[in-house]
Order: sequence, then C-alpha cells, then structure tokens
Amino acid sequence: MSAATDTRPLRIAMISYYLPSGSKIGVGYQVHELATELTRRGHHVDVFSDCPPVEGASYGHRHIRLTGRLRTFRFATELRKVDFGSYDVLHAHGDDYWMWRRRVPRHIRTLHGSCFEEAIRIRGFVARLRMVLLGFSEVLASIVADETVVVSPATRRWYPWVRRVIPNGVDAERFTPVPGRRATVPTVLFVGTWANRKRGRALAQVFSQQVAPVLPDARLEMICRDAPAEPGQGVHVLGEVSDAAMVEAYQRAWAFCLPSSYEGFGVPYVEAMAAGVPVVATPNVGSRYVTRHGRDGRLVEMDDLGAAIVDLLRDEPERDRLARLGRHRVEEAFSLSRIVDAYERLYRGNADGR
Repeated sequence: MSAATDTRPLRIAMISYYLPSGSKIGVGYQVHELATELTRRGHHVDVFSDCPPVEGASYGHRHIRLTGRLRTFRFATELRKVDFGSYDVLHAHGDDYWMWRRRVPRHIRTLHGSCFEEAIRIRGFVARLRMVLLGFSEVLASIVADETVVVSPATRRWYPWVRRVIPNGVDAERFTPVPGRRATVPTVLFVGTWANRKRGRALAQVFSQQVAPVLPDARLEMICRDAPAEPGQGVHVLGEVSDAAMVEAYQRAWAFCLPSSYEGFGVPYVEAMAAGVPVVATPNVGSRYVTRHGRDGRLVEMDDLGAAIVDLLRDEPERDRLARLGRHRVEEAFSLSRIVDAYERLYRGNADGR
C-alpha cells in the first residue's frame, strides 16, 4: 500500500522529557497538543516522558522515572532499554541520540530550536557547556533519525543538512478572539519565566518605569510562576494557571509581549495571534519567523520596548490591523490541523508532504 493511499491508524511512540504536568517548557505543550490531535484522529499514541501523566489526556503515557542529577542525559540512556517494536512510528522531540539501530519502521525527530544558538546567549559557564553538549546531541539525533524536522527556517543555520520545516501549531479554534472578553483597561500579557532568556524581569521593569507612569490604569498580567510578590507598579502576577484560564488571559489582553533573547519558535506568539492579540517582541529566531520579520507584529529592541507598548496601547486601529494580520498568519501557517496533516504524511513516508 502506498503512502498516498494508506489511511490505517498508526501506533505512534512519542519521546519528550517534558510534559505540561511537570514543566512549563513549550516543547511539552506542543507534544501534548500533537498527541491529543493524533489520538482524536484515531491513532494510538503513547508518550514516553520523565513527567507524570497529564490529567485527562486522551493518549497513553509511559513514565521513565528518574531522580538525581543529569536527568536529561540519563533519560536518553534509559530510552535505549525500551522496546519500541510494537510501534509504527517513533517521533522524538529530544533525547533519541543513542538510538542508532532501527527500532521502528519510521523514526522522526523534531528539533524545536538549536541549543548551540541558545548557548551563545545563556549566562554561566556550566549552563553554556550543558547547552553545547545538548547541541551536539541534536547533531547526533539528526543522523540517527530517518527524517529530521526543524520548526523554523533559521534553525537550519546550525543543521544545514536538515531540509524539512514543519512549524509548531496551536488550536486556532480554542485560541480564538472573543471581543466581549477584552479588558476595559489597557492590558498587556506575558507568558514565560521571570528569569533567564524569557526576560520577564526586564519587561516588568520597563512596564513599571515607562508604561505605567504614562498610562496609569494599564496592567501587565504575567503568567509566570517564578516572579516575586511585588514585581512593580501596574504588574500583576497570575502565577501558574489552568489551560482555560490562560486562553481567557489571551482573550482579555490588548497586547502580548514576550521579549525573549532567544526562541527557537515561540508558541506563545502564535497563541496570542490566534486569539487576535497584537504581538510586541524583541527580535529573535522565533519572533522573526512567526511575525514574518515584523510584518504581522512589532519587533523592537529592549531599549524601545516601553515606547512601543505605549504606542500600541494608545492606537486602537493599529491593534485591530495587527490582530487581523496575526489571525490570518496563524490560519495560513500555524493551525494545529495543518501541522498534524504534515506529520501524518511524514509518518507514512510521503516525502512530498511538507
């Protein structure tokens, strides 16, 4: 049976160290969304992870239990002991670099960014060394797999032999604009971490020092679990929220801001655009790709971030324009259904199904 006519349900093993049940890393959320949609389409999916099962998940879960240090590296070693012989497809989102011998008919690897790229921007010798080692593991993984995929074209800078680009996707129906839910006061949303490359701390400082004095009723809402109790004037920490509450936060916002120093893709940008929320971001690999280099959002350097936020909050026609462009961009390129279509073709060996 050819790949073009094969419609039988597949048995799919997914590998992801991260899942939403134990981590806020974006890869885990994307794996959860992909596995859920594939299961809805009739495939059998099991996710192998160090994180516990996601409550209410429709897909299977295989817990690779680890304790102690160097868990991501040890996770890869433990996966060598797993028998994947009952599956049609192994789709790895990390940690498959020791799987040299063929274990399944199709072995797919998705690179969600480049650890080499992140190593350039991360602080601390130990953290940088870890990223470099993980970068070499990504090189090995791209050799081991039958097909390797990157989620943005610029990631190919580090892996030029990888030809295929399949971006991450979001459920455009769940993240959809609800005009009556918009806040009555100017509201900016941030989703990420206070520290490190997401730069939540820097955004809070910009907002309290440059935005709040000009727009006293403006709010910065932060879905962030590592922020301090008093983050600054006009800044409201929502902490860790449910999926439904996060969608409502997007629908409530006037603008979305994630000033990361590096994003391999940046799923929150796409979630915001799907919800009809204009994006303000600093230039990075993900923000450039998602917004088409600023055509579907605002890309500014950190020094200009406060002024850009104020201008956008004051300019309703511009917000409406960017909201329309962003929603169209998601429907055209990043809807979850399109992404899963592409992976289904790849699972069945259709080399033309980009």
